[in-house]
Amino acid sequence: MRKIIFTLCLLAFPLFVSAQDLKDKITLEANNTPLESVLQTIETTSGYKFYFETEWLKSYQVSGSYKDMAVEDVLNDILGKTDLNFVILKGKVILTKNSIVYDKLPDNYFDPSVLSIADETDKPILFRQNELQKSDNNTVALIGKEKKKSDKKLFTVYGYIRNLRSGEPAANVTIRVQGKNISAVTSEKGYYKMDIPAGANVLQTESFTFKKLSKKVIMYNDGPLDLVIEENVNSLDEVIVNSKKKDNLKSAVTGVTTINIEAMKNIPLVLGERDIFKVAASMPGIKTAGEGSAGFNVRGGKEDQNLVLLDNALLYNPSHFFGFFSAVNPFTTKEANIYKGSIPAEFGGRLSSVFDITSKTANNEKITGEGGVGPVTSNLALQIPVVKGKSSLLIGGRATYSDWILKSLKDDKLKNSQASFYDAIVKYSHEINKNNTIETSFYYSHDAFSITSDSLYKYSNRLASVKWDHSFNDKNKGSLILTNSEYKFNIDYDSNNVNAFDFGYKLNETQAQLKMKYLFSDKHKFGYGISSKLYNVSPGYLHPKDDASLLLPIEIQKEKGLESAAYISDNFKVNDKLLIDVGLRYSTFAALGASTQRIYQADAPLSDATVTGTKTYANNEVIKTYGGFEPRIAARYFLGEDFSIKASYDKTYQYIHLLSSNTTQSPTDTWKLSDSNVKPQVAQQFSLGLYKNLKDDMYELSLEGYYKKSNNFLDYKVGAEILLNEHIETELLQGEGKAYGVELLLKKTEGKLNGWIGYTYSRTFVKLDSQFNEEKVNNGKFFPANFDKPHDVSIVMNYKFTKRYSLSGNFVYQTGRPITFPTGSYTYNGAQYTLYSDRNAFRIPDYYRLDIGVNIEGNHKIKKLAQSFWNVSIYNVLGRNNPYSIFFVTNDGKVKAYKTSIFSIPIPTVTYNFKF
Repeated sequence: MRKIIFTLCLLAFPLFVSAQDLKDKITLEANNTPLESVLQTIETTSGYKFYFETEWLKSYQVSGSYKDMAVEDVLNDILGKTDLNFVILKGKVILTKNSIVYDKLPDNYFDPSVLSIADETDKPILFRQNELQKSDNNTVALIGKEKKKSDKKLFTVYGYIRNLRSGEPAANVTIRVQGKNISAVTSEKGYYKMDIPAGANVLQTESFTFKKLSKKVIMYNDGPLDLVIEENVNSLDEVIVNSKKKDNLKSAVTGVTTINIEAMKNIPLVLGERDIFKVAASMPGIKTAGEGSAGFNVRGGKEDQNLVLLDNALLYNPSHFFGFFSAVNPFTTKEANIYKGSIPAEFGGRLSSVFDITSKTANNEKITGEGGVGPVTSNLALQIPVVKGKSSLLIGGRATYSDWILKSLKDDKLKNSQASFYDAIVKYSHEINKNNTIETSFYYSHDAFSITSDSLYKYSNRLASVKWDHSFNDKNKGSLILTNSEYKFNIDYDSNNVNAFDFGYKLNETQAQLKMKYLFSDKHKFGYGISSKLYNVSPGYLHPKDDASLLLPIEIQKEKGLESAAYISDNFKVNDKLLIDVGLRYSTFAALGASTQRIYQADAPLSDATVTGTKTYANNEVIKTYGGFEPRIAARYFLGEDFSIKASYDKTYQYIHLLSSNTTQSPTDTWKLSDSNVKPQVAQQFSLGLYKNLKDDMYELSLEGYYKKSNNFLDYKVGAEILLNEHIETELLQGEGKAYGVELLLKKTEGKLNGWIGYTYSRTFVKLDSQFNEEKVNNGKFFPANFDKPHDVSIVMNYKFTKRYSLSGNFVYQTGRPITFPTGSYTYNGAQYTLYSDRNAFRIPDYYRLDIGVNIEGNHKIKKLAQSFWNVSIYNVLGRNNPYSIFFVTNDGKVKAYKTSIFSIPIPTVTYNFKF
């Protein structure tokens, strides 16, 4: 290891050069000419002999015009923007990388008390051999270009840290200067920047999920340093919920779950499809209304109370084929964070949860890919570098061939039916410079199904987003985000010319967001921002297809609304035990014209009979405004090194509502904006939790309780007509809701056997009371919501026999959901009518299911075309005939009950996945 470069080492060079062979002044022209070629030209023209490493020059180009200039001046100009220095000694030009050649040592060089940098600015940067022995890395990185005179003793090192295996950015990695109180944390894109002393330093990375890396550096000036780090090799890949060690204890946020997308391959799911939402539903507090149902209920919330974001854009219908498959491609997804307790202040617009899903940033070094082939779908994702080391493209697509399967069946009814879907995503990532990166995403999904030959149902999602990340300095960072989301469906009915029609619906929203982060100190980390969202809703239309049609055309009045918000938050570290995360959000909503609004009689139910007039609003004229403060606060306190308690309070507003007469979410459900007759929903939630890690963090145990209260909870009158209703407010009821529950989760994150056991006891009630009988349900008393399921048990386990073979199991038990039963009949005016119980007074039978799967990894040779993975699974191995719904039919004066089931027999599946 050299301590310093000085000219005593040049004695080995012959220094006898004839003066007449040298020219002190030269003329030179260059236009994007490689630096090595320019130096060769100078060497030929001037007679000076150059010494350098060719590798140093490869990335540099020279442009300029030099006429009758001194060789030294020319070299100072063309090397000025490089990290190269030079010295001229009797006809020799010696290039050095970063450092300067000195012809004598400082007077105090051999003084043992000398510092890494001399006090005088014209002294060379020195370092001693033992200063670099703290690193376990033998290579030394030289940063920046040394200058003979500098008034700086701190220089800036900046760069990018990436995952060695995947090539993706390594976020939230701490990088420290060993022996000094200097550190930085990488951004979501893997970037870092910090000021460190000149001279010798040892940088060290720290992360729960990556191996520690030490790197020797010598700081001559400001300059870049990119690092590559390796993942810790352990059993975490077998666990779906990827809790970084002790993160479950450290953070102040309650009720947050992170889905490990890669590990979903080990869970046996229906038809072998990896599904983010199905895995999420196995966690405490997250439920679905039934097997094969779309939407999910989080801590007593309705399906429309979940904010599902894909690369910051809202995904209105996150499912394919009535909920059997997720509309989010697992092969292009990086991670999914689910907030069901403490919702960060930057999110708003929904009452119950946020599903923040982020797609992968493609590898910008080499082409990689991943795919899968199953019995119903095939999937392929590619990561393609565009500009190596700078920009990349992620392309993913998935499609089903169920149509082909249906047409090959013998049953004519099934042969004439249709069921297909596809989705695609494209994401472009580009690093403009160390302070600026930009990402753009485009996503599209399409479903089409036909149960009968005369009708075709279609629905689609379209998302687009642009995100610009900018680092102002070490403490200030920001993101500007623009998104657009569109959801629409269409029913094409072609029974005959008289009754044929085209029916459709469309919702479009455009949003702009500015999110800022300010690292005030080690104790305070601030976040703040603003957002604004414009809704455009076409509530529905019906167009007859034939001029002779008996049907009348219908066009429901369009809706428009503007939702805006501002927020500020502070992650406040009071001391080593107490951490407080406090946020304040203010949101506002304005219903906008053009529109004609009904005016109803005061102190009377909303009906056609109580209309007193109408009022017309011009385009973009404000019809009605709503708004309010949404405080968010969460706190964590350490009761011990591996034991913490957390509490939180959240208030949320929701200005858009899903209209559905079904028990579960349907593709033909419509969304309704708040207006002068429909108020926004408001909720408050209190959470309290205990978190304990056992046996060196091998086991994670948590117990959380919550209580949620909501106002303006949306429901419907008995027999409500929702579709194509020009005055839908006359069919709606808004009341109170309350939900409470306890969630227990035990996870084992390491070892051959790993997985989790989750149990939830929860209740959800609705109260629809009014002074008018027609607006009362169950006499104005609280009654169970449609999705109220008190007991929910999930057991997900994986046992690894070897590195290649493992066995997985998934067991689910749930209380049957509420239902309204007919309890008798009566005769009125000679006609017989059915008498029903109070709403949701009974329950369908309980649900339980067991799935098993065998996972086979391909051999682990490093040099092979692709890595493979086989999954052989059986869904519902017990053949349980679980009821999906129960309905009643009156026949010959008798009421008969019928049960429908989705999968009443075991469903075997074989899927093949590959990665290259």
